[in-house]
Amino acid sequence: MELGKKIKQLRFKAGLTQEQLAEKLGVVPQSVSKWETAVAMPDITMLPLLAEIFGVSIDDLFDLTAEQRFNRIENRMDAEEELPQDVFWDYEEFLKGQLNSDQYKKRATELIAYLYWHRMNSYAKKAERYAKDAIRLNPDEKGCQWILQKAAGHVAWDWNISNHSKAVDFYRELIKENPDSRLSYYYLMDNLLADHRTKEAEEALRRICALKDTRPVINQVYRAHIALARFDEKEADRIIEELVAEHRDDSACLFETAQYYAEKCDYEKAIAYYEQSFEKEERKPRFTDELMGIADIYEIMGDYGKAAETYERIYDLLRNEWGLTEDDDSELKRVKNEKARLLERAKKDKE
Repeated sequence: MELGKKIKQLRFKAGLTQEQLAEKLGVVPQSVSKWETAVAMPDITMLPLLAEIFGVSIDDLFDLTAEQRFNRIENRMDAEEELPQDVFWDYEEFLKGQLNSDQYKKRATELIAYLYWHRMNSYAKKAERYAKDAIRLNPDEKGCQWILQKAAGHVAWDWNISNHSKAVDFYRELIKENPDSRLSYYYLMDNLLADHRTKEAEEALRRICALKDTRPVINQVYRAHIALARFDEKEADRIIEELVAEHRDDSACLFETAQYYAEKCDYEKAIAYYEQSFEKEERKPRFTDELMGIADIYEIMGDYGKAAETYERIYDLLRNEWGLTEDDDSELKRVKNEKARLLERAKKDKE
């Protein structure tokens, strides 16, 4: 349905004459008549007020397909850190309405999970900020420490809180239902290794190696991490060194090698392999993962100047290879702010 016809339909539903609608909008009645007959279109600045008068969202003024609405929802969450409450409710209502659709159930389920995570993450950032403020006011009290731990992902000392047994159970159940799901095995191993449950991780790796679409390089990386979780660093290093010697031009292998050395706090090696991985990456545009790893390491090492320089490289990558601009992408603004923060820390270190 065209916008003009939609306005006419909503005007009738609201019980308004063209004159009454024009008065609410601050325009002459002839303007409303022209919109409804498609002689002219309302200015884009009118759309929020039209939506408010009719009690609908701006999207409701247009007959978007379900897929178009899905894309709009996802793109807006990607671009904004926090959604206004009315927008959140509108998205929630639409997505819940699609959960019973055979055609759109999968997409709607993914997006409603993203919607709730997006809201949770925006509130977690606020919780983190206020919890830190409370802790600064009284650092010897534990009152807000658990809030900070949950909101910011800080380490929990108590094993009964920090273990990953529930995640392990979930992926085991998922594998029972989907025995050929390679990704489920990898997530299962991640959580087993976090708890040093190496025997179970070895069994999961044995089973994944038997799958048709197995990935030999990644499987060897997991073999090294199992050895590391078993506190056999010498064997873990041997596996990684043999692997990278065999796949020196494989960007994915070089990246996983960098991850391995970063986890071991062997930062110089990690940076070297991140750089090699970034250089060997043939895919364009390239992702920022390697550069983010390098920036994190430099900050950990206290070299804030080099960390800032790396964020400048990230900024250039997003502009030149991804074609992003600060006007339409919040990620560029975030990267710019991180660079400024690091330069400020570098300046304070010199004072």
